[in-house]
Amino acid sequence: MEKVIINSYEEFEKLVGRQIGVSEWLEVSQERINQFADATLDHQWIHVDVEKAKVDSPYKSTIVHGYLTLSLLPYLWNQIIEVNNLKMMVNYGMDKMKFGQAVLSGQSVRLVADLQSLVNLRGVAKAEIKFTIEIKDQKKKALEGVATFLYYFN
Repeated sequence: MEKVIINSYEEFEKLVGRQIGVSEWLEVSQERINQFADATLDHQWIHVDVEKAKVDSPYKSTIVHGYLTLSLLPYLWNQIIEVNNLKMMVNYGMDKMKFGQAVLSGQSVRLVADLQSLVNLRGVAKAEIKFTIEIKDQKKKALEGVATFLYYFN
């Protein structure tokens, strides 16, 4: 899917209630999981001990940290949309976030994003994005929720 280019609040507003786009698939490797564990100091065996997970995990594999799945959102979001003419963009919050299914090491995920609402707050665009992180070849979603961003247009 082609990246959506937004140059103004008015262009953004035309997307309310519509799907903005779908990212490419991204494989989440064991190396990335290990690096995330190091960065967050979360070395729970279910994420980093491949041999133990093969035996003791109900998944028979290590799994991606839920917060790693969430942290992929900005990277995947940037594949979907480019918003120009900004002073800055700020993460404002997350709502109704729910993990639906574990992502196994080596699986691929992608982002599907819809513009749920857009409000003009005295020149600042408050965008509520309904997001879904899908797992390739799986019916259940890895993560769903609503991300709120503040876009400060020039």
